[in-house]
Amino acid sequence: MTCTTTFYKALIENATKESIKRFVVGGIIKRTIIGKGPLEGKSIEQILILKRHINDFLPGIYELPSGRVEEGETLKGALFREIAEETGLVAKEILNYVNHFDYSSKSGNITRQFNFVVKVDNPSNVRLSEHDGYAWVDPSDFQNYNITENVKRILKEQFESTKNTDDKKPLDSNLKKRKRESKI
Repeated sequence: MTCTTTFYKALIENATKESIKRFVVGGIIKRTIIGKGPLEGKSIEQILILKRHINDFLPGIYELPSGRVEEGETLKGALFREIAEETGLVAKEILNYVNHFDYSSKSGNITRQFNFVVKVDNPSNVRLSEHDGYAWVDPSDFQNYNITENVKRILKEQFESTKNTDDKKPLDSNLKKRKRESKI
């Protein structure tokens, strides 16, 4: 799904019609690795989750990189800013809109979190500034983390949507292929 300025505005307008006035954006950051052991040579998709600080709202919960949309800020601007602030990663592109969920914030306000799949530069170079830890989870282990039901649903949907896709090659394979092609 292509995300345009009109699309972002429609998301906000629809939420406002439902009397929701506080907005958060969440980034689904993926990487593909090559499996080891019994999964030797297989491509494994992983998604980045962050562990909330022990003194924060919902301490110890793992979540998607996410944060509040500030006054006058666009959804895309907020998403790219939050990813940079929380992970040190540079967001390059929104690949698609996934869904939203509503929750009650620390102050009791109903908040809508809009979730997007985001392409970043060098996804393995995570540098935390606001969280106690992070994990790259895959379909076999995400259920082992302390994650809200809303985020579990997103992770499950994302993994199921790519479960039978063999056309995604890990970064290492793409690099090796390019090196071979450059020698020809």
